[in-house]
Amino acid sequence: MIETISEHKNLRAKLYWWLERPDRSATGPWLLEIALILLISLNVTAVILETVASIYTRWHLAFDLFEGVSLIVFVAEYATRLWVAPEDPNYKSRLDWIRSPLAVIDLLAILPALLYLFFPMDLRILRTFRMLRLLKLTRYSPALGMLFAVFEEEAGSFFAGFFILMVMLVFAASGAWIAEHDAQPEAFGSIPAAMWWAMATLTTVGYGDVTPVTVAGKLFGALITVIGIGMAALPAGILASGLNDQLHRRRARMEREFRAALEDGDICDDDEKDIEALRKQLGLSHRAANHIREHIHSEAQSEAGRCKACGQSLPVPEGTQD
Repeated sequence: MIETISEHKNLRAKLYWWLERPDRSATGPWLLEIALILLISLNVTAVILETVASIYTRWHLAFDLFEGVSLIVFVAEYATRLWVAPEDPNYKSRLDWIRSPLAVIDLLAILPALLYLFFPMDLRILRTFRMLRLLKLTRYSPALGMLFAVFEEEAGSFFAGFFILMVMLVFAASGAWIAEHDAQPEAFGSIPAAMWWAMATLTTVGYGDVTPVTVAGKLFGALITVIGIGMAALPAGILASGLNDQLHRRRARMEREFRAALEDGDICDDDEKDIEALRKQLGLSHRAANHIREHIHSEAQSEAGRCKACGQSLPVPEGTQD
């Protein structure tokens, strides 16, 4: 019994190593990662091509077969990741993994096809929802991972911005209705009808299909347009600030890795492998990593010539001066 449990744990640890690829230099997990990325890309391409009637009519059997094989692979991947979740120190239980953003994305990638098996509905709509599989690339792209991390951390700020936008939308639609409902009853006959103009103006899109014609409406529209410029900049500022904060954190983590590697005075080959693996995981460029390396080396050389107790420069031993 004990041996069976041990074998299961060993198998689970091995599958975790293959799927999550903690050893970034391993060839096997790297090839598996490339294969999954290729499969996801082909799925998105298939969804796009299926919308062309002439292509889908001719190759519908091939598309259906490919979808069946892909679904089996993605379901097996999800089930395996769920089973090996306890091996990941970031999750206390499988329930914690299920609620994680990446797990939700994996579930959304297979859920439309699974729903069709139990609740038959318009297959074309479900096929379109398969585009959600594109989000699975987040697992393999540090840049997308950084973006999702920003959305997760700044959710409160984004919600506040969205709430302000909704308030301004109601306010703008109400003002436009008051100014324009007599002159243009077909476009501004009600506040809900005026919301189309308000949304297009607040987001600075300005399609031009609906525009104020009265003096009061034009003045009010100009005010809303100016306010809309600030509203459009609000989420962009939150996103830029969050991305900058994420980048600073990743650079700081890279600096800590370099400092830890230099504690013994030199960076060995194993340290170099760990640093390179961390660089890829964080999505930092070689140039950024080299800049951090040079900065840490300069600090180490500067500290080597100073007293650790007082910080003063140490005297140069006799015979070493020119």
